[in-house]
Amino acid sequence: MGLDAGNPMNPFTSTSSESCSMPGRREFLRATGSLAAVLAAGQAPQFLSAETLQASSRVRVAVLGLGRGMDHIKGYSQVPSAEIAAVCDVDARRLAAGVAEVEKRSGRTPAAVPDYRRILEDKSIDAVSIALPNFWHAPMTLLACAAGKHVYVEKPGSHNARESGWMVEAARRHNRRVQMGNQRRSVPEIREAMERLKSGVIGPVRYARSWYDANRPGIGRGRLVPVPEGLNYGLWQGPIPERPYVDNLVHYNWHWRWHWGGGELANNGIHALDLVRWGLGVGLPQRVSVAGGRYHFQDDQETPDTIVANFDFGSCGATWDSSSCLPRKEEAHPFVTFYGEKGSLSIDLGAGYKVFDLAGKEVSRVSGKFSDVPHFTNFVESIRSGVALNSEIGEGQKSTMLCHLGNIAYRTGSVLTVDPATGAIRNATRDQRRLWGREYRPGWEPKV
Repeated sequence: MGLDAGNPMNPFTSTSSESCSMPGRREFLRATGSLAAVLAAGQAPQFLSAETLQASSRVRVAVLGLGRGMDHIKGYSQVPSAEIAAVCDVDARRLAAGVAEVEKRSGRTPAAVPDYRRILEDKSIDAVSIALPNFWHAPMTLLACAAGKHVYVEKPGSHNARESGWMVEAARRHNRRVQMGNQRRSVPEIREAMERLKSGVIGPVRYARSWYDANRPGIGRGRLVPVPEGLNYGLWQGPIPERPYVDNLVHYNWHWRWHWGGGELANNGIHALDLVRWGLGVGLPQRVSVAGGRYHFQDDQETPDTIVANFDFGSCGATWDSSSCLPRKEEAHPFVTFYGEKGSLSIDLGAGYKVFDLAGKEVSRVSGKFSDVPHFTNFVESIRSGVALNSEIGEGQKSTMLCHLGNIAYRTGSVLTVDPATGAIRNATRDQRRLWGREYRPGWEPKV
């Protein structure tokens, strides 16, 4: 089924044109004030009705998007109280692979659904697990909450700052459990490391540095070609303005073009920056700057491959240093390091951590092994019994806002001065206000 703004099944119908236009200064300030309100409520408890809390039953989950979603299938298959009832993808080949993976791991055959709207209509589905591209994260979360589903949504959870506020507001309005997929929030060894930071193992923490190093190849120049058989490209684009199909976009390289993605900062930076913010015990920054560029290849990539993003929180600060196309293996960077008055604590990519004194001597080491399963388990058990989510969407979107602000700083070549109480960019320029949100396909504007 293709997209049709006149179709009565179209879930994005909006009576307001404000949501797709560039905000003026008053609207920008009103929108950022609203964002502050919903993000401030991010840690407030959610109380589910007795009818919703059915601790004796399995949570029936539908996995949407079967790239990263294949890992969702593997994760939920190890949660005894979860059942993968359906899988959904606009690519027929990936849909078939998802069905086969569920059958292999559980012995059950899930419903194979090529159109997400059938998932939202199915009242037997308790929750959706969203592993779609970034530009679908917030719109699908809004739709699912309105349809009465609980939501697990992959990082970064939103494509832009305005969507951050919308999705948190939707979770509150519809009283749904919404967990963001920054899985390290549920890894036992990392939770232990954060408790040790809080207890003062390295004294007051003043700064954090984080890194991402990779060896990504170039993406070349895309050619206009027919849409491959079995791919519903119209539904893949969903609510955003249509662009012609090119052969170097689907299913991954959309990350590196601003129309669809947020670059490495929103792709991998969110993982490290979430730990940074958690360990420092901070909310939103007061100043943001980013330096870097696309240095390694001349191709269709619009986002930088090498950057350093700086965040000033007033009483402490942080950096994220990324080299996507040069692995810098000789430097052997950790994932995140916190610096305190008595030493430092480093978290590695595998989820273990080390503590050092001021002389650089290692004083303790804890091995760890990264796994998605604890995060999926926490989400499912929150639905069943009301336990707190480890990355409730309001808390998760505070971390995502660092990525959105960093991308705005990079794209406008400016140092952002931010109101840390609201997230608003002080004295925002026209270009900065434009990048706060985005345009949507006419008639398909997300609506809370």
